[in-house]
Amino acid sequence: MSVIFYVALGLVAGIFGGMLGIGGGSVLIPALVYLCGLTQHQAQGTTLAIMVPPIGLLAAWRYWQSGNVKLSIAGFVCAGFFIGGLLGASLIQNMPEAILKKIFGVFLLLVSLKMILGR
Repeated sequence: MSVIFYVALGLVAGIFGGMLGIGGGSVLIPALVYLCGLTQHQAQGTTLAIMVPPIGLLAAWRYWQSGNVKLSIAGFVCAGFFIGGLLGASLIQNMPEAILKKIFGVFLLLVSLKMILGR
């Protein structure tokens, strides 16, 4: 995967984070597993490293000790997520709450079906 892909992934996760208050568990982990070929442990560890300041520092450190953090991915996704969060939060401010709830629910349903039904 390229640096541009990782930054774009961070951008998409940031937009979803800004719009729907989601990102790590519902966007980044499935993307890192299914699109980047990371193991579940690596995806979780890398996602924690992305969100380190200050949320997951100790958890990310523990994953890193076990060799389950891809810092080369985490830094670039973090950069995209930073900008994407601002874009997503800006885009969603005037959306009616009922529509936002439906978008959030459909997104979580699609992710859960993908994870339940397999690759």
